[in-house]
Amino acid sequence: MNKLKLAIAAMAMLTIQNAHAGGILTNTNQSIQFLRNPARDAAIGIDGVYFNPAGVAFLSEGLHLSLNLQNATQTRSVTGIFAPFVFGAKNESTTKTFKGEANAPVLPTIQAAYNKDNWSFQFGFGILGGGGKCIFKNGLPSFESTVAMLPLLSQNLDAVTNKLGLGSLGLPAVDSYDMDTYMRGRQYYFGFTFGAAYKFNEHWSAYGGLRMLYGNSNYYGYVSNIKARFAGSNEYVNASETFLGQSSQAYEAVGRYTAAAQYAAQKGDMAGAQAAQAKAQEYAVKAAMLGALGNATQDVRLNCDQTGWGVAPILGVDYKVGDFNFAAKYEFKTRMRLKNKAANSESARNLEILDRWADKENVPEDSPALLTLGARWSVIPSLRLNAGWHHYFDKDAHQYKNHQKSLGGNTNEFLFGAEYDVSKMVEVSAGVQKTNYKMTGDYMEDVSFVVNSYSYGFGFGVHLNKKMTLNVAYFQTNYSDFTAASNNYNDLANLTGTIVKGMATRLGQSDEVAAGAAEEIKNMLTTPVTEDGKSLLYGKNTFTRTNHVFGLGLNIDF
Repeated sequence: MNKLKLAIAAMAMLTIQNAHAGGILTNTNQSIQFLRNPARDAAIGIDGVYFNPAGVAFLSEGLHLSLNLQNATQTRSVTGIFAPFVFGAKNESTTKTFKGEANAPVLPTIQAAYNKDNWSFQFGFGILGGGGKCIFKNGLPSFESTVAMLPLLSQNLDAVTNKLGLGSLGLPAVDSYDMDTYMRGRQYYFGFTFGAAYKFNEHWSAYGGLRMLYGNSNYYGYVSNIKARFAGSNEYVNASETFLGQSSQAYEAVGRYTAAAQYAAQKGDMAGAQAAQAKAQEYAVKAAMLGALGNATQDVRLNCDQTGWGVAPILGVDYKVGDFNFAAKYEFKTRMRLKNKAANSESARNLEILDRWADKENVPEDSPALLTLGARWSVIPSLRLNAGWHHYFDKDAHQYKNHQKSLGGNTNEFLFGAEYDVSKMVEVSAGVQKTNYKMTGDYMEDVSFVVNSYSYGFGFGVHLNKKMTLNVAYFQTNYSDFTAASNNYNDLANLTGTIVKGMATRLGQSDEVAAGAAEEIKNMLTTPVTEDGKSLLYGKNTFTRTNHVFGLGLNIDF
């Protein structure tokens, strides 16, 4: 029965992916100028410390500084369709939408460069992954669907015992469920970049640097007070307490019938002894089943801090010719291992799915390598057109249990934008970004997901004087929907197999008998019952998100 508790605890697998522009694990919105026009890969400016570090060498001599503040809000929505949702006390149909809200009220970034002769010495700071807190107040399909199976399974428990040759035991049937859930996740990847660029001549420059990532995350959540309404009753009771109480009563019956069997044997009543022993065995199975249900529906609480760091090199090159500028940058993969410091509940200690947040566990969470190519064309002195391409090597970035292997391919982004000087004092810009992930149904999880999107940004810069420029921008991402079949069938298969194997072991039966019975029960529960011929366990989830960012920045030349 641990499988039921494992699946209930699946809600703990919430991770805050990048809340803004970029790949699966990478934030690229590292300046307000990016929000104004995301195609910055070949731009010559102080924010090139992140986007085009080789090009920064073409800035004038002296100290250049960029200070940026962003405010980002995001929603994540998963609409789950699963027939047993109708058993939920708060549900009205088989469809339920689960929403999470992620907010990053202040996201700072800093770029600085000191240019002297042909050299440019650079420093950058930003939140390169995560970047906020996300709250799911009412859970997710992945764990509610498992609790929703409680009525379905309890109504078929006699089938389990019949398949094992025990007959009908009259185990209690649940016809409705309820529970309290909450999850809060916070994740920040702080990036510190140090490097230098060298200008070989008026056409060529090159860059080499190192970036250190420091990850700091916290996950807190619970599934508690799982309630059940038993057939024939209108009252919801605590499931764990009720099942454990019934189990205790069944064990008392085991003792009574065992004593009766011994007494009858002593009196020479062998028929009575056999009847009493059969009842003792029946109640032993009943007690074991109820006890497993009681343990599986106990409260599960998670409270885990994660920290870790990694370092990776960065290479860049820039080429200027006439009215054109071309640039390329390659960021190597950053190997990250997050160390856990957890204070989870006792009920979570032996749960496989919570190994990721077990105390002192080291969790792989690499930041993928990234290749960017960019081009800029100065059509006229006051008008510049920009284009860029990003390729994230996601499948080579090690994730927990090699989850990245289930991706269909690597992520690609295509960026276009324009900048126009309205006057010597004011410039305006706008741009778009198209992000194409290679998502698959196996990779997508409601606990953490990304979907294909297109973004647009626009804004303006005001030259306050010859040394200072104020940047203001708005950036919005519009996401596609992605629909994937849920894995409720596999959850039931695992759960049923665990129940039957446990019972078979107690009864001294072989694993082969248990496996056969589990397969028959699984087939019975997945028999098509709906109008469109799908089983009760058929489910699907539709994923989407929203994202809005406002930004304010100041560039200063000393």
